[in-house]
Parts: sequence; C-alpha cells; structure tokens
Amino acid sequence: MTIATWNGIQTDADDALTAETIWITGHGGAKVNAYFVKPGGAGPFPGIVLTHHAPGWDEFYRETARRFAQHGYVTICPNLYSRSGQGSPDDMAAKARADGGVPDETVVGDLKAGLDYIRALPYSTGKVGIIGTCSGGRHSFLAAVKTKAFDALVDCWGGRVVMNPEDLNPRQPENPVDLTKDLNCPILGLFGNDDQNPSPAHVDRLEEELKKQGKNYEFHRYDGAGHGFVYYDRPAYRQAQAMEAWGHIFRFFADNLK
Repeated sequence: MTIATWNGIQTDADDALTAETIWITGHGGAKVNAYFVKPGGAGPFPGIVLTHHAPGWDEFYRETARRFAQHGYVTICPNLYSRSGQGSPDDMAAKARADGGVPDETVVGDLKAGLDYIRALPYSTGKVGIIGTCSGGRHSFLAAVKTKAFDALVDCWGGRVVMNPEDLNPRQPENPVDLTKDLNCPILGLFGNDDQNPSPAHVDRLEEELKKQGKNYEFHRYDGAGHGFVYYDRPAYRQAQAMEAWGHIFRFFADNLK
C-alpha cells in the first residue's frame, strides 16, 4: 500500500490497521508506554516516530498515528510524560509543566527507543522518519541532531528550536539551533507567519543556520496561520493551510523513506 497524497487511497487497498498501546524501554531503562500502529499487509514498511506536543499524549496524536499507518508507515508515538504518571492527557500535561517540563535528555532517549523498536521489527525497511508539532517539533529536531539516527525530519512550528540564552535551564541546557551542524537528514519545516513561538524571526534564524551548514531543507510558511494551524479541534485551525501542509508531509516522507 503506497499513498503519497491526501485521499490518495485505492478502493481495493488493504486498509486494515493494528493499533495498540505497548511498553518500550526508554531513557535510563524506564518503561514508557507508546501508541503503536502497523499498516495492513506483510510489508516491509518504513517507519515514523511521532513526537507529541505540549498538550500531551492525546487523542489527536493517536488519530495522527493511524493516519500515517494508513499511508503505509509503521508508526510509534511514545508517551514522553509517562514518568509523571498516568491519567488524562490534560492532567498529565499539567503535571509535566508543574515539574518544569520534560528534560531534553529523557525525551531524546525515549524517541530513540521508539526508533530502535521499529527498526527491530521483521517487517521494517530500516528507514525511519520523525515528526512533531509545537514542543514536539523541537523535540524531533533535538532527537535528529543528537542521535543522527533518523532518515527524515519534519518540524511543525517547533517552539524554542531557537532559544535566547536566558531561556536555557537544567532541563533544556542546549539551544537546538546551535546543533544544526549535526543534522544528517533532510528537514521539512512548516510554520505559520502569525506565530510568535516560533516567530518569523526565529524561523529566519533557523533557515540561516541550515543554509550556513549546507543542510538539505525545505520550508513552507503560511500567511493567515498561527501556532497549531492543523489542529482541527481548536480555533487556530486553518483548513486550506493545514491541508497543503499535510500534502507536503506525505510527499516529503514518501520521497525520503519509501
């Protein structure tokens, strides 16, 4: 099953999906729960590690995982707040915020564990991309540059990829943009021009660094869109911009993973 664009399904395709919550061994040997979806058919399949946003390991991300699986990708979404306990996404996101946010070190370790889980599957092609929105965009960027293990990266309006020196702290000790030199895979960036985190100036700074380091990148910026413009359950949703962005995502992953 190969679907490169939105609504590019074939009516005779095997659209059966296997979706389940599993446990993986994350950073420091911690047990981390993750949402895992396998496409129908025997494969082999490329993979995607899906990095959830600041509002948590929520229903939107489960739906997104199934969407990627329908497009032919084994998909895993680790619960980056699992160390804060279990409960509703809203409660766990609030607890994570109260704890000062999740440390970059554990996030990178948990996302790498998701990649390792996919690559160990007998039906994996070995190619794995990573994508996240909001804080998940930042975390995806960090995972890509710190591990050098991913084959493609999508940063959807990742806030704090570009940080001010005074924003650094023990849980976020490094400015991700300063690590751009270590990026070893193509990156797709999607941004709203009305956003303030990242602001257009932040996006300019990241693009400047990608150019300076000679990286393979592709950015799309949308007028009339702010932070979270693909979230159809929120006032920020912008239908036209969101659907164009999804088209870029599907095409980018197909080009680099399939």
